Amino acid sequence: MSTTVIGGMPNAAPSSSGFLSKERIIAGPGFNRWLVPPAALAIHLCIGMAYGFSVFWLPLSKALGIKEAIKCGPEVGFWQELFVTNCDWKVSTLGWMYTAFFVLLGCSAALWGGWLERAGPRKAGVVAAVCWCGGMLMSAVGVMQHQFWMMLLGSGVIGGIGLGLGYISPVSTLIKWFPDRRGMATGMAIMGFGGGAMIGSPLAAELMKTFATPTDVGVAQTFVVMALVYFVFMMGGALAYRVPATNWKPEGWTPPPAQTGNAMITQHHVHVKKVWGIPQFWLVWMVLCMNVSAGIGVIGMASPMLQEIFGGSLIGLSGDAAKFTALDKGQLTAIAGVAAGFAALISLFNIGGRFVWASLSDKIGRKMTYVVFFVLGAAMYASIPASAAAGSKLLFVGAVCIILSMYGGGFATVPAYLADLFGTQMVGAIHGRLLTAWATAGILGPVVVNYMRDYQLGLGLPREQVYNQTMYILVGMLGIGLICNLLVRPIDKKHFMSDAELAEEKRLAHDKATVAAQGGGGHAAAHVSNPAWVVLAWAAVGIPLAWGIYRTGLSVMKFFN
Repeated sequence: MSTTVIGGMPNAAPSSSGFLSKERIIAGPGFNRWLVPPAALAIHLCIGMAYGFSVFWLPLSKALGIKEAIKCGPEVGFWQELFVTNCDWKVSTLGWMYTAFFVLLGCSAALWGGWLERAGPRKAGVVAAVCWCGGMLMSAVGVMQHQFWMMLLGSGVIGGIGLGLGYISPVSTLIKWFPDRRGMATGMAIMGFGGGAMIGSPLAAELMKTFATPTDVGVAQTFVVMALVYFVFMMGGALAYRVPATNWKPEGWTPPPAQTGNAMITQHHVHVKKVWGIPQFWLVWMVLCMNVSAGIGVIGMASPMLQEIFGGSLIGLSGDAAKFTALDKGQLTAIAGVAAGFAALISLFNIGGRFVWASLSDKIGRKMTYVVFFVLGAAMYASIPASAAAGSKLLFVGAVCIILSMYGGGFATVPAYLADLFGTQMVGAIHGRLLTAWATAGILGPVVVNYMRDYQLGLGLPREQVYNQTMYILVGMLGIGLICNLLVRPIDKKHFMSDAELAEEKRLAHDKATVAAQGGGGHAAAHVSNPAWVVLAWAAVGIPLAWGIYRTGLSVMKFFN
């Protein structure tokens, strides 16, 4: 689609710049904005494999023993496991990589979000590719040397930094390219993060089968291949990023007048340094934290919940013989296969919800969208004990699927919510700081669900009832989120940047009024207006995503069969 440049500002930045700098990627007239979402998806589909890293845990737990794990002695604790070379790691130890992913994601996004706004998405995307893929290569060496500290530092810490930068790299850019459809734009990219595991997990499983030998589980080689493939895709996405010129707007679109239509959408901008002291930031922080805490707790326990609640009824048994505690090893294996299909089903709702709910928020508003999340979500959580008691698998599965769609939708809608409240100039950096709510929720949600389950089992409750109280606690958390969301009001004008402060920030961010101000950096704009480039860009990310959906669909069919 063609574009229009209006307005202008003085060229205060240097006329020459490096290949990765923001000045080199300012789009010229005729650039098709629909080329930017595939660039974002290319990065998000790769870093989204963080969700699927559990596919490596079982093979890695037998990296030395191959068929059976060589267990460490009781004297080997966590710190010793970091360096031990003569026994296999426990799955619980390997899980610390997963924890590190999301803690570092939130921390790095908060620390370097301001730098990203000034450096631009291309430089941030390249750094993300180097960190994420370099971390996987370091992990490969750690597997070969049987040194867990190298894996934790490589994928967990260095890769976690790449996760944070890669996750927020497209947010500000997409919101500026799609001021008329902010929710849909961020939903497309963040959908990719949810879909990364759909591609990466089956790909990793196939690669491990290919590289496995009688003396090797094939994980190290899989890390190397995936790192190289991901590096190509992430670099392609980073180099394809373009940013709009200052005051650009879509052709035929007129910004809504200030304080009319929707008073929650500001025409001004807040500096990232001020957000810690603004009440609305902390209200939205709580909104995201409560939504994610409730959802992530269910994600982590969805498979065992289904198995423990419905037991043998999943494979046609009835009566006392269907109780989970009465099943033999073969029956437990059978229902585990059904539960795997259920996990695949909810992953599709998690991904689809990111796009659907975020797009819907463009129509009904961000605040109302979260009202729906909390009210409908509370009803779904509260219904789970009743559907479990009634033995209704359909109601149980339906409730969990809706819950997971809103979990994903919460991630995808919040960047647009921030842009509405705080303006678009530094929304990427503000979003980075907000992601500390995700890091908090990643600890809070699973702790509540797991410890409540153990507590209920300790009281002697039947397994099909151990989640009842937990669901009501999660309803309470959603109630807190609802109250915080209802308290959100437009930002007080005292928090916005003055015209002089905004002009200085634009100068530091290397914003330009036109592509001509780049000193010839707009050479890419002329040929990318061809619709064929848009088709090729979408095919590059769409084909792998379609393959991932197909493979997930095969797992889903096991559930329905």
